[in-house]
Amino acid sequence: MMWIDLVAVLALLQVIFFSMLVGSARTKYGVHAPAMSGHPQFERMYRVHMNTVELLVLLLPAMYLAARYWSPSLVAIGGAVYLLGRLVYWRSYTKDPASRAVGFGLSIFPVLAMLGAVLVGIVVKGSAY
Repeated sequence: MMWIDLVAVLALLQVIFFSMLVGSARTKYGVHAPAMSGHPQFERMYRVHMNTVELLVLLLPAMYLAARYWSPSLVAIGGAVYLLGRLVYWRSYTKDPASRAVGFGLSIFPVLAMLGAVLVGIVVKGSAY
């Protein structure tokens, strides 16, 4: 479970990093709170942050649930792919929002795979009881 915990902490740190980039973009582009729109680069960074928060809500329980039924190391690798996907998403979305598909796919597919693995684990391993 140590690897799951490491990925979870890295995911939380990643979302903090993205929130800091949003704050920096606010200053750089003169978007004063509470405004959520203004300069396109600010809006892109804000969307990266918010999309990451939205997926984080799915990632964390999916990892911990999947690790109950499957190898925690394998689940942690899925979490690491998610982290990489978020970095790819950030870099591509801030350059050109239309290019975000690869990063989004690398982020959402591990989460969906973990949720599927949980369901399989419940059915297969749960029926042994």
